[in-house]
Amino acid sequence: MIINTGGRTDTVQYYTDWLLRRFAEGYVLSRNPLFPNKVMRYELTPDKVDCVVFCSKNYRPILPQLHEITGRFPTYFHYTITAYGKDVEPGVPSIAESMETLKELSKLVGKQRLAWRYDPVLLTRKYTIERHLETFERMASALSPYVDRCIFSFVEMYRKLEANMPEIIPMSDWDMDALARGLGAIAGKYGLHIQTCGTNGDFTRYGIHASGCMTLDILGKANSLSFRDLKHRGMRQGCHCIESRDIGAYDTCMNGCKYCYANKNPRKAFENYQYHDPTSPLLLGHLRPEDTVVQGVQKSFLRGVRHG
Repeated sequence: MIINTGGRTDTVQYYTDWLLRRFAEGYVLSRNPLFPNKVMRYELTPDKVDCVVFCSKNYRPILPQLHEITGRFPTYFHYTITAYGKDVEPGVPSIAESMETLKELSKLVGKQRLAWRYDPVLLTRKYTIERHLETFERMASALSPYVDRCIFSFVEMYRKLEANMPEIIPMSDWDMDALARGLGAIAGKYGLHIQTCGTNGDFTRYGIHASGCMTLDILGKANSLSFRDLKHRGMRQGCHCIESRDIGAYDTCMNGCKYCYANKNPRKAFENYQYHDPTSPLLLGHLRPEDTVVQGVQKSFLRGVRHG
């Protein structure tokens, strides 16, 4: 199975001690977001986990101890660095700081295990097409030697986003085409593999690959693993990734990004943080008498391996 540590929250930045402890103790509990009294248990041991996938906007807190995980498990890292400032991403370090941290991470884990995410791409009066392309080129020129690929997607205009970010400008087909054309040309200039993630539309004419950001092909090549040829169900509509198990929790990320889908509102994450105990197997709180713990199914995707 694939363990995802960063789909619901930025565990690397805000819950580093907890994350390291879970892998050290060899298991984790994850509360079902739809049925809160149902808790899944997953074994975090090399015989049960094919690969650990990280996604964060700040790897600085975990760098000194990252070897505790990378030394035992195949891994892959998504590092999100966008064009936005504190007005959109209040808890995220500056672009310059983030790029330096990415370079350090790359030296630790190898560029083949590291993807730079430039998403979501959105427009406001401040963050125009021109600004995106200007910032992207500056970043691509610096980061291309340190990453396996760049992944981008256009923002999804869900209802909550309109309330949290009223300054956003809905993107037209012309806008998306202009951005894709520019991003593709810049990536080509620096020899950077670029692909979309969960974005409708075919931009292959601009040298942009259309594939999932977490496929068995990507994870296998990064770690010299041989996976079975399995259908990728995806984690949501339009997603082409392999199925994974996320060990985080919604409403716990304190980055405060205006476009975030994982928080109802930034205030909720800060309120929930008071229930975090680094020694608990759950990200938030502890098991309750009314909880039911179920052992999660952990089937391997590796070729020639069967376990549950």
